[in-house]
Amino acid sequence: MKRHLAWVLSALVVLAAVGAGVGAWALTRQHSNPLPQISAYSHGTTVRVDPYLYCNVVNLDDCVKPGVQGQLAVSPRYPIQLSVPARIGQAPWRLLRVYENENNTVESAFRPGSRLAVTVPTVDPQRGRIVGLVVQLVTLVKDQNGELHDLPHAEWSVKLNWN
Repeated sequence: MKRHLAWVLSALVVLAAVGAGVGAWALTRQHSNPLPQISAYSHGTTVRVDPYLYCNVVNLDDCVKPGVQGQLAVSPRYPIQLSVPARIGQAPWRLLRVYENENNTVESAFRPGSRLAVTVPTVDPQRGRIVGLVVQLVTLVKDQNGELHDLPHAEWSVKLNWN
């Protein structure tokens, strides 16, 4: 009788473990690999931004194009704190700072693991007011002539609204 009870209890423990594993899988499978978000903060307001464009690195024609652009209110008195998650910061990425005159756009490139946050002034003495931020994940591609170029395979965009 004791042997029979031990087998039944063992079977129940195994079934409970399998049930817990299946339950955990079911709860997390829909959230298993969401696209990364960036965040921008200024003067007490934070926005989290989904990608504007997100492509498969192996096949740059395989893209998700939500076209989402974040919006953040800014003023000349407070800078912007831009943060990227480790999934972005562990890869080569760049930041484009777009000013009122788009010809004054400034590009900053960051090596993998070098930065997860950047502070950006809202007014540049030479370029004027900033109107947008663009974060890009870049990959090297070879063109038909065999030359290497870096192209964005993912992009996040934040429009800055002046009060």
